[in-house]
Amino acid sequence: MSAIISTQQLTKSFGAFTAVDAITFEVYEGEIFGFLGANGAGKTTALKMLTGLLTPSSGKAMVAGFDVWKYPEQVKKRIGYMSQKFSLYEDLTVRENIRLFGGIYGLSMSDIRTKTASLLHKLQLEPEADKLVKSLPLGWKQKLAFSVALLHEPKIVFLDEPTSGVDPLTRRQFWELIYETAHQGVTLMVTPHYMEEAEYCNRLSMMVDGRIVALDTPGNLKTQYQVKNMDEVFRRIARG
Repeated sequence: MSAIISTQQLTKSFGAFTAVDAITFEVYEGEIFGFLGANGAGKTTALKMLTGLLTPSSGKAMVAGFDVWKYPEQVKKRIGYMSQKFSLYEDLTVRENIRLFGGIYGLSMSDIRTKTASLLHKLQLEPEADKLVKSLPLGWKQKLAFSVALLHEPKIVFLDEPTSGVDPLTRRQFWELIYETAHQGVTLMVTPHYMEEAEYCNRLSMMVDGRIVALDTPGNLKTQYQVKNMDEVFRRIARG
């Protein structure tokens, strides 16, 4: 497998404080990679560097074949991103949101029309197409936001706690979308909101105080720490 994300000693400091401390890892094409850590561990800062939103202090990161330090705009064109907070415009309709982001991603009007019809059909949102997004249940909003992040057919999608606040059934359906996307060759880097979701990742890393202290498959980590689930792994690591 070839690496589509690669970091070497990637570091970000804010004055005397080091938020991300020389992390090195690879993510492979078509992989679902979990990026875990407690609040303040450095996950968000690392993601901002990988998406070209924050300049590293030192080290190197390659995303979709481009150095994030030298070519952040090229990186942004090849990735999708879904934030923890709902990332669409609630005062626009479902259809208007899809068309707006299609334009932002540089799609032609013909492609936008085709993809809008296809997306509405896939999500079974045709009856709600001309309703304001704020009228949709949270689960549908999250599915729509994820699908919109895929409109321009990116090679990589970053998902920051995508299932936060949704019910268990919707969470399961959302992960089915993630698996379907991975089977199409898209790489997904996910920060799970619930520790049980770490079990669904192909591999995962865990950050503590800006450093990656564990990186392996869920099965191997459970074996290494001699525990039954990822929640226990996380607690062992977080407690040092």
